[in-house]
Amino acid sequence: MRNFTFYSPTEFVFGSKTEEQVGKLLKKYGASNVMIHFGGGSIIKSGLLAKVEMSLQAEKIRYILFGGAQPNPRSGLVYQGIEICKNEKIDFILAIGGGSAIDSAKAIACGAKYDGDFWDFFDGSANIIAAIKIGVILTLPASGSEGSHRTVITKEDGMLKRGAGNEFIRPVFSIINPELTFTLPTYQTAAGIVDMMSHILERYLTRTLNVELTDRLCEATLISIIEAGKKVIKDPFDYEARATICWSGTIAHNGILGVGRTEDWATHQLEHELSARYDVTHGAGLAVMFPAYMQYALDVDINRFKRLAITVWGIEDNPKAPKTVALEGIKAMKGFFREIGMPTTFLEIGAQERDIDFLVDKLFQGKDDSFGAFKTLNREDAKAVYRLACE
Repeated sequence: MRNFTFYSPTEFVFGSKTEEQVGKLLKKYGASNVMIHFGGGSIIKSGLLAKVEMSLQAEKIRYILFGGAQPNPRSGLVYQGIEICKNEKIDFILAIGGGSAIDSAKAIACGAKYDGDFWDFFDGSANIIAAIKIGVILTLPASGSEGSHRTVITKEDGMLKRGAGNEFIRPVFSIINPELTFTLPTYQTAAGIVDMMSHILERYLTRTLNVELTDRLCEATLISIIEAGKKVIKDPFDYEARATICWSGTIAHNGILGVGRTEDWATHQLEHELSARYDVTHGAGLAVMFPAYMQYALDVDINRFKRLAITVWGIEDNPKAPKTVALEGIKAMKGFFREIGMPTTFLEIGAQERDIDFLVDKLFQGKDDSFGAFKTLNREDAKAVYRLACE
């Protein structure tokens, strides 16, 4: 196990009707002038926004509404939000929604405390040194952004999808009420399940030795997601299964599963080009890319893939044929993705094999000649993984 520093100060308020506490939480963290950032009309139709406004009004907290967050959040909205925050002297941003609203809120929060272009944080030319405080009411468990210090934004000029991170943009509190996820479309629920599983796999696929504890934590969380995921697809109003999914999404990406080990994140980089070009839901793109990547990287550590197959997917061990067992595990994962309604090939998300050269050019734009910690990928490797995703 490697040396590590683990820092996760977010206050999580979990359970039924917890959104009613938002006004008191904002007051607790010193908010006096709040931007409420959200997506479309779903929180208006459900009555959630009205509840939030009542809670803020009860605490005499000034607020303004800023909607428009969308999947694969765009730079244009971030620029608008930054301008509003500066003009209105906003001292707290409350994001209501899933990863899209939270990620754009994070980008707005650090951009509003910066004199330059916020994209400097995403292309690596500047570091985040300050940010407006952020709070979250989660309505879509998937990205884990409610507990992470990361954000991903798509720059509309060139459609570059890139990430940035710093402890300044970790939410100070996150409200998680599983009941708020009851009415999610099945497709979004399934995409969220894949997203959180992928966050775990990016940490599980490591070459760091002697990480048995976090291996077992990763495996247990994956098993819990798979079991609860099947239940919520069949019964969206299963509170306990929804609760498991909600909390799993948080711990999958708050850092606890990655301590002491080198993480990979190659598959996320491969997928970002798909969602940037085709505007596919991130989790759906990961359902396409992860089986392909795992198949390509199999020989790096067959025993790790074999262990995953046996422990998580219930594949019977065969000491004489570890590669066969490992491949059966990847097949089982792909089958689970299909079972919950996720795509698993390029064609199903509207991608084409003829686009691979373009995707790889964008992938390496502004980057080194290779990436990935589990298996180092160069341009030809990336093309090979994309080709496997076409099958």
